[in-house]
Amino acid sequence: MAKYITKRVLLAIVTLFVLTSVVFVLVRLMPGDPFTSDKMTPEIKANLEAYYGLDKPLPVQYVTYMKNVLRGDLGYSMKYEGRTVNRIIAESFPYSADLGVRALCFAFFFGIILGIIAALNRGKKLDFVCILIAIIGTSIPDFIMGSLLQYFFGIKWGLLPVAQYTSFKHTIMPAIAVGFYTLASVSRLMRSSMLEVVTSDYTKTARAKGLSEFRVTFKHQIRNAITPIITIMGPTVASVLTGTFVIEALFAIPGMGRYYVESINMNDYTMVLGMTIFYGAFLVIAILVVDILYGIVDPRIRLSGKKR
Repeated sequence: MAKYITKRVLLAIVTLFVLTSVVFVLVRLMPGDPFTSDKMTPEIKANLEAYYGLDKPLPVQYVTYMKNVLRGDLGYSMKYEGRTVNRIIAESFPYSADLGVRALCFAFFFGIILGIIAALNRGKKLDFVCILIAIIGTSIPDFIMGSLLQYFFGIKWGLLPVAQYTSFKHTIMPAIAVGFYTLASVSRLMRSSMLEVVTSDYTKTARAKGLSEFRVTFKHQIRNAITPIITIMGPTVASVLTGTFVIEALFAIPGMGRYYVESINMNDYTMVLGMTIFYGAFLVIAILVVDILYGIVDPRIRLSGKKR
């Protein structure tokens, strides 16, 4: 297991190195620059470029930046005066993470339940209701879902606050908007997996041994059917926890998504690079954790990566 984890960590480091290098070059190829402005004189622009090291050759800039990254220093923002990228991430990520955790809890809890209900009631009314919910979830974009929730629950019925993120009530609608697509995907995958398990030989054997339907369902069916759900958790968790750009803007949530979009629009090189590295690291770590969990949940899989 230690050998497996070591290999995965080394692969993660290489992945982040390649990601940082590619994004560093692509950012420099973006049209315009951070200091393009009608009010900025050539002298001021030259001073700013010298201050941020943009007047040096690209290879020198790359080496300097990579050295700083290895020390955990993502640099100063070129647009938010006097603020470091580390500080902006530290201030905004808790909002994105909080929203993401709530959305994931909502999505996986109800998604798994709906999938189980649909599979155990195949061809019945409950199955069609669960399928309809899944179709709605995969068909409607999150910003449309968020707008509908705001209109009905916020404006028309006045049950929940329309925007901001200051209390539990403020978190309900954005969490549903972010998590509804994931809920739909999880419920469909869980239903398909359960249908395969229900007709499996070991399920028939468990029933033949006289086990109760409750034990057959929870000990044999759900445990084996939930394994495919774990495989999608890595990318899903990473993408949701690091923020949903449109929803954060729609509900006026001061998360990472807003800063990320603004930094791209304003050619804020250090912000784009820093947040991309953060997103990449989060995704790689999430996938690593899921790989380990996958091996724990399914004993048939060896952590060495070799098949039996």
